[in-house]
Amino acid sequence: MNETDLSQILRGRRVLVTGHTGFKGGWLSLWLRRLGAHVVGIALPAVAPSFCSAVDLEGLVDGRVGDIRSEAGFGESIGGQDFDLVIHMAAQAVVRTSYEMPVDTYMTNVIGTAVVLEAARRMPSLRGIVVVTSDKCYENREWVWGYRESDPMGGRDPYSSSKGCAELVAAAYRSSFFSDPGGPQLATVRAGNVIGGGDWGADRLIPDLVRAAETGIPARLRNPKNVRPWQHVLEPLRGYLMLAAGLVDAGARFAGGWNFGPEKDATVNVGELAELVVSQWGGRPPEYIAERRVDEPAESVVLRLDSTKSHVELGWKPLLRLDEAVAMTVAWHRRYMEDPTDMRRFSQQQLDGYAADWGRAA
Repeated sequence: MNETDLSQILRGRRVLVTGHTGFKGGWLSLWLRRLGAHVVGIALPAVAPSFCSAVDLEGLVDGRVGDIRSEAGFGESIGGQDFDLVIHMAAQAVVRTSYEMPVDTYMTNVIGTAVVLEAARRMPSLRGIVVVTSDKCYENREWVWGYRESDPMGGRDPYSSSKGCAELVAAAYRSSFFSDPGGPQLATVRAGNVIGGGDWGADRLIPDLVRAAETGIPARLRNPKNVRPWQHVLEPLRGYLMLAAGLVDAGARFAGGWNFGPEKDATVNVGELAELVVSQWGGRPPEYIAERRVDEPAESVVLRLDSTKSHVELGWKPLLRLDEAVAMTVAWHRRYMEDPTDMRRFSQQQLDGYAADWGRAA
């Protein structure tokens, strides 16, 4: 499958994206529009700066304000519309925030998932649902090898356990309401730590380094030895889109859980990635210091994903080396610092280049 195949399946489809104002949701919505899909996005308002505002995404999609924590409010945002495909990305995605606001984290990530799935099962034209969770949904045993889709869900902190709970909610809905082989199908997807242009999220390594470059104030690396699976945002999004197209076109064999993680050599510690960003930056690169606070919340030390299922059954595999992913990320943010009015065109150019790489690899 390549981008042309995706376009043939998704062109003209009505797609609901929750969380379209977020970093991953924004890139996904931009790509869906490129493929010719009709996109309705529902999310809380974007907080500037954001990818959504940088590329004027609201000029491309039907964006609506809505809260997935409220069944009635979410229903009003949909306004009775019917969709072929639902991609649920809205979430509370920051580990530190989950310690500060655990109830809100569970409301958003668990109850919110149930609200979206309940609305989706009332849609007559529905062909597929993709629920985006996290690599942190697994019960983390600090293994040196990657977690597979058959491993148990878990989580020792509110964020991780909320994602494990979201997976359990999705599995229950799949068994109870989406088990007919001829009916709409439900898949869940888990990716690594995504990087890319347009991410200004709190408590994330590259956004912190970008802010350091903008302000001259060194970023603080809380856990420089922690190992994470790093990947450019377009890598898992390609997997999500391939899976979504499979659900729409072929149905039941694409249901279930799927990992979309990077190759082993892209699984490095926080300090190594920071050094790679600095080396790619040029000019006056951002500075950083390693400084762990005494009240720092606990996080897993090692986390890896096994994506063999996606490789074998879906034909997905990463296209970018880690240094290439970092170079694309740095290039986006340096361009934004030089000319923020040019970012939709520049983002589309990065999509062009990535799609060309995909075509050559197919």
